[in-house]
Amino acid sequence: QGQLVESGGGLVQAGGSLRLSCAASGSASRVNAMGYYRQAPGKQRELVARITRGGNTDYADSVKGRFTISRDNAKNTVYLQMNSLKPEDTAVYYCNANILGGLVWGQGTQVTVSS
Repeated sequence: QGQLVESGGGLVQAGGSLRLSCAASGSASRVNAMGYYRQAPGKQRELVARITRGGNTDYADSVKGRFTISRDNAKNTVYLQMNSLKPEDTAVYYCNANILGGLVWGQGTQVTVSS
């Protein structure tokens, strides 16, 4: 069905920026919608942003104007540019993708924003 390999993340001060990447591999000959979710300690996993194969995007209200999701269909890769980061953005960020009709998740990457 395919796998997702995430990169990026790390520790940044409030107001800083990070860029996450997520590449679909394996049998990912047809990757449809892709997106990022996040989960903070003690909280439920929530949608951050998603993007269709055609480029339509959707964002959580909490990240609108600060985060930008984009994708390269030729590389089956999605990117999440995160600017003006806040301590409340601290979480494990998970990529997911609809690959051949099935939902696939990445391994997750930690984003920590210090105040």
